[in-house]
Amino acid sequence: MFAVIKTGGKQYKVAENDIIKVEKLDADAGKKVKIKDVLMVGNGADVTTGDPLVKGAEVTAEVVEQKRAAKIIVFKKKRRKNYRRKAGHRQHETVLKITGIKA
Repeated sequence: MFAVIKTGGKQYKVAENDIIKVEKLDADAGKKVKIKDVLMVGNGADVTTGDPLVKGAEVTAEVVEQKRAAKIIVFKKKRRKNYRRKAGHRQHETVLKITGIKA
């Protein structure tokens, strides 16, 4: 069984026991999270799509850890003008383990 969920402005195809990295959620490590934005639920060839969400469907997940992604380097330069700016950014993210899918 699989589901397509939406969180943090992105969509993820998940199944039970999958581990995914999503945008930061407000939950501590070890807590359970319920995601109600389920766009599609499927079991083999039997697929149910929502309009836009599947009614009564939810995905439960456990927060494994809160961490930060790898550093992104932002470098701006204008040639022949002696203009250079360097900055870095690390996005906060949450690691989830999918524990159940309810259709």
